[in-house]
Amino acid sequence: MKNNKIVIYIGLLAVGLLLGWFLFGGSSKEEADHNHNEVTQTNQMWTCSMHPQIMQPEPGDCPICGMDLIPAEAGADGLTADQFKLTANAMALANIQTIVVGNGSVENGIIKLSGKIAENEEANAVQVSYFSGRIERLNISFTGEEVRKGQLLATIYSPELYAAQQELITAASLKESQPALYKAVRNKLKLWKLSENQINQIEETGKVKENFPVYATVSGTVTEKLVEQGDYIKQGQPLLKIANLNTVWANFDVYENQIELFKKGQEVKIITNAYPNKQFKGKVDFIDPILNTKTRTVDLRVVLNNKETIFKPGMFVTAAIESSKTNANEVIMIPSSAVLWTGERSVVYLKSNPNEPVFELKEVALGNKIGDNYEVLEGLFVGNEIVTNGTFTVDAAAQLQGKKSMMNKQGGKTMSGHEGHLGMDNNASKKESDHTHMNERLKVSEKFQEQLKEVYNDYINLKDALVKEDSKGSSQNATSLLSNLGNTDMKLLKDEAHNHWMSLIDEIKSSTTSIAGSQDIKTQRNHFKHLSSYLIKAVQIFGVNEKVYVEFCPMADNNNGAYWLSKEEKVINPYFGEAMLTCGEVKQVIE
Repeated sequence: MKNNKIVIYIGLLAVGLLLGWFLFGGSSKEEADHNHNEVTQTNQMWTCSMHPQIMQPEPGDCPICGMDLIPAEAGADGLTADQFKLTANAMALANIQTIVVGNGSVENGIIKLSGKIAENEEANAVQVSYFSGRIERLNISFTGEEVRKGQLLATIYSPELYAAQQELITAASLKESQPALYKAVRNKLKLWKLSENQINQIEETGKVKENFPVYATVSGTVTEKLVEQGDYIKQGQPLLKIANLNTVWANFDVYENQIELFKKGQEVKIITNAYPNKQFKGKVDFIDPILNTKTRTVDLRVVLNNKETIFKPGMFVTAAIESSKTNANEVIMIPSSAVLWTGERSVVYLKSNPNEPVFELKEVALGNKIGDNYEVLEGLFVGNEIVTNGTFTVDAAAQLQGKKSMMNKQGGKTMSGHEGHLGMDNNASKKESDHTHMNERLKVSEKFQEQLKEVYNDYINLKDALVKEDSKGSSQNATSLLSNLGNTDMKLLKDEAHNHWMSLIDEIKSSTTSIAGSQDIKTQRNHFKHLSSYLIKAVQIFGVNEKVYVEFCPMADNNNGAYWLSKEEKVINPYFGEAMLTCGEVKQVIE
C-alpha cells in the first residue's frame, strides 16, 4: 500500500511539471520573441518612398513632401561605415564595369598630347618703314593676303626724304670738289633702303620724288595689319607682320610629372580633326627648359612641313609619342575612366567584395598619363578591383546613401538646396543644408564660360524635346550640342581646370553621340541621364554666367532617381513626358 502511494505521488509530480512547462515555458518563449522584436523595431529606420535620401529612426512625415514614412530595408550585414551596396538592377542599368588591377605594360608605350598649331617664329618677319611720313597708299587690303619678296606694299610721302633728295642733287654738282659730302649723302639714302638705281635716277634726272614706294623684303602671308592708309608713321615703325607658313610649329603642353618621358628627336605622329584619316610625322624639335609656374607645364615643340598649307595656325592637333621610359612594365596602370577628380584629390571606387556589388571610395596618388591610362603611385595594390565604367553613377549612389563620395569627403547624407525650399520646415532644412556639398567653382575665362553656355543652351533644347517626347528633335539638338562642344577651347583652361574638363568632355561627348544616333525616346532618356550627370559637374565647376537649377526625380531610372538641369525653378520632367510632367524637385541652385 505504501509503495503504491509513492508511485502515485511521483506520477502527480511528473504531471505537474509537465503542465508547468506547457503553461510557462511557451509564454517565456513568446516573451523572448516579443523582446527580440522590440529590439528589431528599435533598430528600424524609416524613409520616404518619394525621397529615399530621408532616413529617420522613427515613423512620421517626410520633411520634404509630407508623405507618411515607410520602413526602410535593413542594411546589408558586414558592411563598414564607408561601404555601400548597389542592387543588381542598378548595376545593369548603369552598365557598371570593373577590372582587377595588376602590374602590366603600357599600351604600346604611346603617350597622347593635345596641342595647337602656331606660326614658325623663326620664319616670321615684320615689315617696317625706314623713314617717317604719311601713308599715301596701302596696297595690302586684308590679313591673310599672300605677298612676294619685292612686291609693292605701300607708298609714303616723307618730308625728310624730300629734303634728302634735294641734298643729293646739290651734292652731285659738287662731287668733284667735295667728294666726301657727296658720298655721305648717298649713304644716307642707302640707309633708308633706297636702291642704287633709285639714287642714280634722282641724281641723273635732277627731279625730286614726292612719294616713295615700300617693297616687301620677304615672301609670306600677312598675319596682321598694323597701319591703315592715311596714317602718319615714324622711322622704324612696323607696318605689317608677315609669316612664312611653309613650316609651322605644333606646340604641346607637357605636365610637370611627364617631363621625364620626353627627349629631343623623338618621333611624333600628328593627327588633326581636319584630316581624320591622315597621320603626319615629325620629331620633337624643342623642349622648353623653363617651367611655366602658372600652368605647371613645359612647352614641347614639333616643326611640321606645311608647303601644301594643310596646317592652319590655331588648329588643334593631337600627338602620339612613344614613351622613352624604360621601366614602363613595372608600374600599376588604371584606365582614366576609373578616376574622378575634385580639387587636388583623385579618387576611384573599389569593389570591396568580389562576389557582391559592395563599393567604397579610395583616394589615390597618380603619376604620368600614358595613353588612356594613369600610373598609380599610392592607394591601390595588385589584385584590387575598381570601377571603370559608370563611375559617376556609383558616386551618386554613395552620396544618396550618405557615404564618402567625390564631393563629400567625410560622408553623411547630402542634399543640395536652399533653406525653406518646397515647404521644408526650418529644422529639417538646416539639418540638410549643413551637409550640402557642391563641386568647387574654379575661376576660368569668360570666353570659356560663353563657349560652355552654348553647350548648355543646346542641352536645354534637348531637354525640352524629351519633355515633348520628340525623338527627332532630341537627336537634332544633340548634334548641335556636339558641334558646340567641339568649339570649346581647352587652351583657355589651365592646370586644375584643364584636368577637370578633360575628365568630363569625353563622357559628355559619348552620351550625346548616343542620343544623336538614336530615334528611340527611351534610349535617348537613358543616355540623357548620364549626360546630365557630367554636365551638372561642368556647370558647377566652370559656371555659365546665369542661374541654373539642378532638379531631381526619385522615380526616374526605374526608381533609382535621375537629375537634370533647368533654366527655371518650375519642375518639368524630361524622363516621363505628360505621364509625370511635374514629378521632381529642385535639389540645387547654381548661382
